This record gives sequence, C-alpha cells and structure tokens, in this order.
Amino acid sequence: MLHKTRGIVFQVTEFGETSVVARIYTELFGLQGFIINSVRKKNAKVKQHVLHPLALVDLVVYHNERKGLHRVAEINSNPALQNIPFSIVKNSMILFLDEVLCKAIREEEPNQQLFGFIFNSIQLLDLQSPVNNDFHMCFLIQLTRLLGFYPTENFSEDEKIFNLREGIFQAGIPSHVNYMDGIQSEIFSLLLKSSLNFSSPLLIPLAQKRMLMEKILEYYRLHLEGFTEVKSLKVLEEVWS
Repeated sequence: MLHKTRGIVFQVTEFGETSVVARIYTELFGLQGFIINSVRKKNAKVKQHVLHPLALVDLVVYHNERKGLHRVAEINSNPALQNIPFSIVKNSMILFLDEVLCKAIREEEPNQQLFGFIFNSIQLLDLQSPVNNDFHMCFLIQLTRLLGFYPTENFSEDEKIFNLREGIFQAGIPSHVNYMDGIQSEIFSLLLKSSLNFSSPLLIPLAQKRMLMEKILEYYRLHLEGFTEVKSLKVLEEVWS
C-alpha cells in the first residue's frame, strides 16, 4: 500500500551499482530503511542532493510491516534548505547532529513530538541569522527531554556539582568520575536555560566550551545504551576554532 509521509534523511549507503539504502526518520512510521533505485545514474529521477544529511523530504512509499526494507515511489525536498548547504558552520552542525541522531534514535514506531522537534529545529537552523554557534548544544539539551533524561534544573549555591549518572546537581563530588566540576556545572545550568530558544550563545572561552560538549556527550553515553563516540565532533571543533 502507498503512503504519503514527511521524512528526515538520517543516513544513506550505496546498494548495488546505482541504488542506495536510506535510513529515514518518518512521521508515520518512525525510523525506517528504504531502497531507492537508480539514484546514482546520470538521468536519475531522484537526485542525490535530495538525500543529504538531515534533508527534509516528502515521501510516497510502499510500506510493509513484515519487511525490513521498504521502497520509495516518490521523494522530494520539502522544504528545500536554503542556507545550510552553503554555510560551513551550519553544515558542520548538521553533520554532527546527524551522527548523534543516528546513534540516539532507533525507534521503528511513530513519535510525532520527536519528529516535529527535529524537523522544526532543522528549519530554524537553516533560517537563523546570525547563527547561534551553540545551536547544536541547545539541540542536544532539548533532545534529552524527548528521549527521557532531561537534567533536573536544581543548580544552586548548595548544589553545584552536576552528577552525570543521576542527572541532578548535588552538594558534593560523587564517588564516581562522571560529574561536572563547579565551574562546568554553573555553565551547564546557564545552557539549560538558554537552550529553550536556541538563540543565546554562551560567552565562555573555547576550551570551556569544548569540555562542556564532551561532558554532554558523556551524559548521552551514560543514558543511551550503545551510544558510541561521535567522530564528527572533531570537524565541528575545527570550525569553532
């Protein structure tokens, strides 16, 4: 049966001589794998630029719950991203966020709230001018709300050490190594507040920002089984510097 759905392209791999397999997060079915035929031919009906990381697309698909891979009848950019493909900063953020999402989301069922958050965030990044250099960190913080491990916002003078395992600020240093020190925790508490509107960058030294990013990814690893190293962070850090 044919279905129309919006989608977000997560990952594309070559399949045979001219086709690809695309992992696409769809509004109707969650994360699914699709075979797209003849996309690497010169006269291909579907152009490869439609399948760039985190592309926003409209799909007409053949979906069969008993199959692991499905087929695409039509796929088109909607909306076509105007600025991300031509901005080094935005494109490096997209590559980073795409890798994080590929590691964090494995749902093969619909989640309209999660889909809407990702879809709308990509549109916002495309339109934002000037771009918030901390957009990707804001995204990761807000994503934890939908994945079920948003930090407790209880930072205070008495509770100023963030326990990464428990997701709370506490008075003393925990008995394990998974925590942020007082300075990192205070900056993290500011990020929790600024992440709501994606528009207020943290005015902190680059070294502190890098450390904070590493701690946020450590937080993900502790709370998501199988979440491994995010290799594209190095590319993003080069753009930062």
